[in-house]
Amino acid sequence: MNRRKRLLKYSAYLVAGLTFGFWLAAPNGGLKILSYTFGPSMALAQETPEVSPVKARERDTYYPNSEDLKPDEMRVIACGTGMPTTRAAQAAACFLVELGNGDKFLFDIGSGSAERISSLQIPYNYLDKVFIGHLHTDHFGALHDLFIGGALMGRNVPLRVWGPSGAVPELGTAYALDRMREMLSWDLAGRAGNVDFRGYVMDVTEFDYKLENEPIYEANGVVIRTFPAIHSIDGSVSYALEWNDLKFVFSSDTYPNKWFVEYSKDADLVIHECFIAVPELVSKMKFTPESALQVGTQVHTAPEAFGKVMSEIKPRMAVAYHFFNDFDTVNGVYERIRSTYDGPLSMSEDFMVWNVTKDDIVVRMAATEERTWAPPLAAPAEAPKVEDKTAMAEQLGVETLDFSDFVASGVWDVEDVLRPIYEEASEAMGQEFPYPEKSEPK
Repeated sequence: MNRRKRLLKYSAYLVAGLTFGFWLAAPNGGLKILSYTFGPSMALAQETPEVSPVKARERDTYYPNSEDLKPDEMRVIACGTGMPTTRAAQAAACFLVELGNGDKFLFDIGSGSAERISSLQIPYNYLDKVFIGHLHTDHFGALHDLFIGGALMGRNVPLRVWGPSGAVPELGTAYALDRMREMLSWDLAGRAGNVDFRGYVMDVTEFDYKLENEPIYEANGVVIRTFPAIHSIDGSVSYALEWNDLKFVFSSDTYPNKWFVEYSKDADLVIHECFIAVPELVSKMKFTPESALQVGTQVHTAPEAFGKVMSEIKPRMAVAYHFFNDFDTVNGVYERIRSTYDGPLSMSEDFMVWNVTKDDIVVRMAATEERTWAPPLAAPAEAPKVEDKTAMAEQLGVETLDFSDFVASGVWDVEDVLRPIYEEASEAMGQEFPYPEKSEPK
């Protein structure tokens, strides 16, 4: 593993040694922080190995699907680091954990994150495990995109989702996702019988939000534990993933609490929310001062409080997320964190990548493709089945999902240009694709 630590835009990665920093003019008249450390990586940077003019060499950028994940390695990719309001620059909360044993896990699936996931071009069969911290849309608002879009783009296994209960059943994960599936009734009915329908199934596991560091997932050497979080109302949780003597902790949203401090100690990578500073909530988000103070310090974790938590648990790498990482706001957040914490720190942004082993943590940015199509299939697709359409009709309590006579009467004749498409496909594939005969309206 390359031990160089790259200085990232708006990110500080500080290791043991003497640290110094300076300000650098940023676009639009702002300032950004550059910080360096005299330590092992600085010494390595002075080495001058022979560089070939024609052979490939290591890059400081992560190109998805271009690097093997070693058997003892964990890779974490930020697929959403922003705030409750959506914007193009940052999706809402979502972090992908990839392990050297082949397992992949999504923690939160906030609004806009499905596009980031698509950009990684990972077969959707591998993205079938989602852990939701709570039921604000900026933490599960893209679940229906992953559910429908993932199946359309090749997932032919059920999507499995874990999430907490609530103070009453109506505030729990199962209730929310049952209603989400009801909301998607027309969508699902319109696809049954037209596509491989095996992936349009969701398995939901709801667990007690009061569990304290209890396992909710154990398989293939991976243990995922949950413990309570404090956010908005009862029913928020945080997660810890343990594998191969490595530990990843994700707060989702929470006010600083005793469970996080106790169960996050000795972790390798700790991702904890760190909300935008109160002055920017007023000036940028247009909050009233009363609302900014309440939301910024009581509902969410203020930067100063984030720093105090990290100073207590001392992770190998602390990751601050849940703020808009802009040239004119990140410095304020960073300074406030540094008033209470001086350890290793990443100021997260979308597509930041952490490669974690027992010996090292390397932080980079991913270079991704925006104009993506379906990634490779992880298992063969199947042709559409009429039985799926029949079963969906029975589930909805209707006689048929075929067009009504009214809609069928509106069909305009283009059969002369469509039949040749079937003939072309039959010739190219070496099998007969019969043209569907349409029934006449009664």
